[in-house]
Amino acid sequence: MIVSKMVPLFSLVALAAVLASIAFAAQDLVALRQADMQAMATAAKTMAGMFRDAGSYSSMEFEKAAAAISARSGTVLAGHFAHGLDDPGSKASSEVGPERERFGALANDLRDYARALEAAAVENPGAMTESMRMKPGEAMGGGPFGTHVQSKAQLASIPAEHIFHLMMQTCTTCHARFRTSR
Repeated sequence: MIVSKMVPLFSLVALAAVLASIAFAAQDLVALRQADMQAMATAAKTMAGMFRDAGSYSSMEFEKAAAAISARSGTVLAGHFAHGLDDPGSKASSEVGPERERFGALANDLRDYARALEAAAVENPGAMTESMRMKPGEAMGGGPFGTHVQSKAQLASIPAEHIFHLMMQTCTTCHARFRTSR
């Protein structure tokens, strides 16, 4: 008789533990994606500083910053938004769910731009070269609607500074569509 009364109690305790772990996991996911976003912002600021002052360019630091973004974008970034969209600590819009394909495409664009910037750092191990810089009057792809370079070959043919701007436009496009101001 005591055993039969303990089974429902044990079931309730087990259920409470599972629910608590799910809630904790969602909070961890929100904290993880916010930390990753902060790391990407810091990396972007590092690269922006080098474009502002070409004398501060370090190919190793530039590559490290681009790699930090690359490692946190693409499927990793998309996966961070698979759950926890309704968490009160999250700044993610509920639109991420229904527009998962668009969100994933932007995350992949971000990764592709970051990888191209990594390659530019490897190809320019000394000072920042003129080939890395945008030229006055140079036509730019991209824009607020998330237009992007269509192929790796096309991406490899444009200056790193242009790629950097495309990457930043991707961030802006994603935040405008999928970030709330909670």
